[in-house]
Amino acid sequence: MHLEYQVFEADFVNAGAASSSIKKTLKQLNVNPQIVKRVVVALYEAEVNAIAHAYGGMIYADIEADKIIVKVVDKGPGIPDIEWAMQEGNSTASPEVRNMGFGAGMGLPNIRKNVDRLDVQSTVGVGTSVEMEVRFA
Repeated sequence: MHLEYQVFEADFVNAGAASSSIKKTLKQLNVNPQIVKRVVVALYEAEVNAIAHAYGGMIYADIEADKIIVKVVDKGPGIPDIEWAMQEGNSTASPEVRNMGFGAGMGLPNIRKNVDRLDVQSTVGVGTSVEMEVRFA
């Protein structure tokens, strides 16, 4: 099953819409609730990152019999130092984003904690691609 969602820059009102939709689908497929939670936490973090730090983008989810692979591709400033961004507390969020309760620097670290495989690719001035895999067993 292939699903696609578009996210828009600074659209915090709809942040989490893709995560919620995928959660509903995984529940309908009787995926273990603990696995569903891991997927939703990781995807929500990536979704908010695309909304808060980039100029929007796309979310692609492929649900297979034994796993889900989700790819979040944004158009944005890119991440100059992925290793730095993977450390808890490091954030480039604007003061406005922080005032809304986002931008604590936990996005990528939380993604890494909740997935079985994570691949972050970024080009400064072009955007970022975050591919996550969570196995169902």
